[in-house]
Amino acid sequence: MKLMFKQRLFSWLDSYDIYDENGNTVYTVRGKLAWGHKLEVYDRYDNYMATLNERIITFLPCFDIQMNGQTMGTIRKEFTFFKPSFSVDCNGWRVEGSFLEWDYSILSSTGKTVATIEKQLLRLTDTYIIEVMEEQDSLLALMVVLAIDAAKCDN
Repeated sequence: MKLMFKQRLFSWLDSYDIYDENGNTVYTVRGKLAWGHKLEVYDRYDNYMATLNERIITFLPCFDIQMNGQTMGTIRKEFTFFKPSFSVDCNGWRVEGSFLEWDYSILSSTGKTVATIEKQLLRLTDTYIIEVMEEQDSLLALMVVLAIDAAKCDN
């Protein structure tokens, strides 16, 4: 399943539309006024799905994924000198990618690819193609991508 993550051109808060391969809206991401990033994800029928909350009293960016009132995982930017790195405490997943964090993969604990993410260059807004191997992982993979994008905005 391929998703296209496209930031809206004119928006005061983080706001994104997530499309499928046919251009249909799958998810809508709405930024909320808060200390740090707070993003809520809704499905195509405007039903609430999940929240990404940034912890504000941390040295490096750290985000919690919440679904159904429970914390499902945490994504932290790690301190490194040469290559940006993120630790993912969610489903045993890990993230590996390029120096500029534009192209990366989400891998399972066994090394199987969960999703690949590719940034589309030369666009007016941040645009990513997310290829998710299993449809049931699409929302959680999207939440990881949102956290990494928000961490880049913090830099």
